[in-house]
This record gives sequence, C-alpha cells and structure tokens, in this order.
Amino acid sequence: MTVNPDNSLFLDLAFSQCSKHGENVCGDAFRFEKSDNDGRVVAVLSDGLGSGVKANILASMTASMAMKFAVLPSYSILHAAEIMMSALPICQERKISYATFTILNAWPDCSIRIVEMGNPPFLLFRQNKRIEIPFEKIESEQWNNRKMKVYHFTAQNEDRIIFFSDGISQAAIGSPKWPLGWREQGCADFIAEMLVESPEISSHELCNAVIQEARRKEPQRINQDDMTCASVYFRHPRKMLVFTGPPYNRLHDVECAHIIDTFDGEKAVCGGTSAEIIARELNRELKMNLESISSEMPPMSSMQGIDLVTEGIFTLTKAAGYLEKNDNLTRSNPAAILAEMMRRNDLIYFLVGTRINEAHQDPNLPQELELRRNIVQRIASILKNNFLKKVNIKYV
Repeated sequence: MTVNPDNSLFLDLAFSQCSKHGENVCGDAFRFEKSDNDGRVVAVLSDGLGSGVKANILASMTASMAMKFAVLPSYSILHAAEIMMSALPICQERKISYATFTILNAWPDCSIRIVEMGNPPFLLFRQNKRIEIPFEKIESEQWNNRKMKVYHFTAQNEDRIIFFSDGISQAAIGSPKWPLGWREQGCADFIAEMLVESPEISSHELCNAVIQEARRKEPQRINQDDMTCASVYFRHPRKMLVFTGPPYNRLHDVECAHIIDTFDGEKAVCGGTSAEIIARELNRELKMNLESISSEMPPMSSMQGIDLVTEGIFTLTKAAGYLEKNDNLTRSNPAAILAEMMRRNDLIYFLVGTRINEAHQDPNLPQELELRRNIVQRIASILKNNFLKKVNIKYV
C-alpha cells in the first residue's frame, strides 16, 4: 500500500441544524454536492418563511432549485433567482412566497463565488481574523426588495467561511440582555475566540459550537427560530489509517505492521486478531482498557503508537450508523470515537485483511454484523458522499 501525500488544499465542509422549539421539522434547508466534471463543491443554505413544515417546503424547494442552477457551467444569477421566486408557493397567511439563500461555489483552485439573498452575510476568517470582501449588488425588477450580493475571491490555506440563517444572528432578540439579538458581530466575535482557543477545530465541531452558543443566548435555551450554521475550512489534508482484519496470507503481517508504524497520521486498529498481529510484529504491549467495558460495546485496548484499538466488525458497523445519522457524538464508546476520528480527517485509508474470521460465519450472530469487506465499503461510501472525504481501500 502506497500512501501518497496530497499537497493540495482540502475543503472541510460541515453544517449543523436545530429546529425552532416545538417544531419537528426544520424550516431551513442545506444541500451540497461535489461535481464529478470539474471537482467544484456547491453548497446552498436556504431559510424558508416562518417555521415548521411550510418553511421547510419553501427552503427545500429553493435549495434544490439553487443546486440545479449552481452546478451548471454558466448561468444568469438574476434569471435563476427570479425563476426560483416565481416557482415558490404563496403563503396563505402572509400572501407572499419567500425563502432566502446563500449559494457557495468552491473550485479546486480555491476560487470562490458566493451569492447571498436575504441571509446574514457570510464570515471569512483568515489567520483567525475576520476579512471583509467587496461585493457586487444585483437587483430584480420583477421582485421588489429582492437584492443579491455576489462575492468573488480566492481562499487561502487555513481560511474559514461560515454562513448561517438569521436564527443564529437573531438569537435571544427582544430579551433583556440581548434586545437586538446576538447579531452578526456577536457571532463573529465568538467564532474568533473559538479559533484562537482551538486553531485546528473541525468544521463540524465549529458549527455545533455556534449552534450551542446561539441557543445558550435564548431565554431558558428555548430557540424562537430555526438555526443552521455551515462552515468551510480550507487546509492541508489530515490523514487517517484504519487497519482491520488479518491478511489473507500471514506473510503479509510484517508489511501491514510496517505500513501502520510509518503512517504519518491518526491510526486505528479494529479487530482483536488485527491488534495482536501489530503488537507481535512491532513488539509492543497490548492492554485492555478496563474502564471502557460496558454492556453495549466491546472494550477498547491501548498500544503504543496507535490512537485507537477496538473490536472489529461490530464496532465498524456501529460507527457506520453514527456516520449515516451524522450524530453529534457526545458518547465515549469505541464506535463513536472511531466515527469522530473519521469526520475530523480528510484522507481516509483502509487496510483490510481478507482472511475469513470463522466467528462471523455463525448464522446465529445478529444480521447487522456484516462481513468486513461490506462494512468497509459502506463506510467508504458514507464518507465520500456525505462528508466529501477521499477514501482509499487496500485489500491484503
């Protein structure tokens, strides 16, 4: 297995949402995808009028239409916006159709175009300081008071772009302490403090922190509007290696141990036999972590030079479930730790042994204990499609 360093910048994209208190559906919508043609990443945040199901319909329609326009090689921003506004259903109560949007295009060369209508302005942090970007203003004659801002700039290493719905900037509005709400400047100040305290914080962690702080501002932490925060972090890619399953040929044990020993990123070994192979070949002690024993998950172990040592198939299956749900992982079980490791890294390498483990051929075992190869492919698909990670799988 050859691990080639990637010197290009990686785009770490994540978002977090919270529905208005009492609503089961979020009135904001967030969509993103990566183009197979030009490698461009497109992300759209839309905030529907009001909250609940009606707002969700408005926001989802707007976000979906915006994505379809934005992925086109060339399109008229004004024409696209007018089509979207004309297509939205009319609110029976307010007799208007309205949904805001922020559309971000990020090309592989880090060229950025952002189009805003109605949402709070995005925040750009460079070297942990907020940077103001000039914009072009576009107005629609067909729709009064629908003004758009268009920004063009080139992102740099360690730049962060954060954009959010007004449920964040208007958090706690009307309260004695925050009569005008948290406001954009308050949010910017909080993010600046977070970046000073944790310069390498991931986009996922940063979005969660912003949502939590916005809710903390609300009286009794009861948010009066939907909240969505999205973050894009440009950085040199972080790497992670997962070794699971013994190699088909025992002669490859030495090679696998060498790959793990020399890998310059985070390392996880999933599987008891796999851990024993590495411990034997590298002459390192393998210790079970007695504090991690629970009724839900097999315990973790520890080994010098390895960041995480867990059981195999069950832990991988559980981690896949966490990744699919995009849970905010506050748990400390092995699967949650493994899933969080994968989310905070960018290039994920799997070294997968293909020797059959007889223990997993027992038909009485739970059906969710998928064979190693299948569960690794499932995780790889989730990481690539849901988190835009780059994944490499090597079978041995």
